[in-house]
Amino acid sequence: MLVGILFGIVLVKSEAVSWYRIFEMFKFQSFHMYGIIGSAVGLGIIFLWIFKKYDISSIEGDKIIIPKKKQSIIRYLLGGTLFGLGWALAGACPGPMFILIGTGAFSVLLLIAAALLGTFTYGLLRNKLPH
Repeated sequence: MLVGILFGIVLVKSEAVSWYRIFEMFKFQSFHMYGIIGSAVGLGIIFLWIFKKYDISSIEGDKIIIPKKKQSIIRYLLGGTLFGLGWALAGACPGPMFILIGTGAFSVLLLIAAALLGTFTYGLLRNKLPH
């Protein structure tokens, strides 16, 4: 819980949950969000490499296994486009929506309800969609 609170504070202070910063990113007017996202991707790549190279175990002692993903350009383009459109329209991606509630932006509850409805709808249609 404390790590989540600390992470929320960091995202608020870095303006990563700011609608204006997200708007600037989608209009290619600022590097701010690309720097934050690029740093996260870079660190993720480094940590995954370390996990694979040194056979790191979890806190419980279980081996960390990273499964291979299916290579499909269409699914990543379609999924990424839908996610990006939703992010651009909402002004927030799913994680920071909960952080925005903590800042007092209670209108985000509507976005969270819509995101949950979309997830539920995907669950109903999952077997009929191409994967």
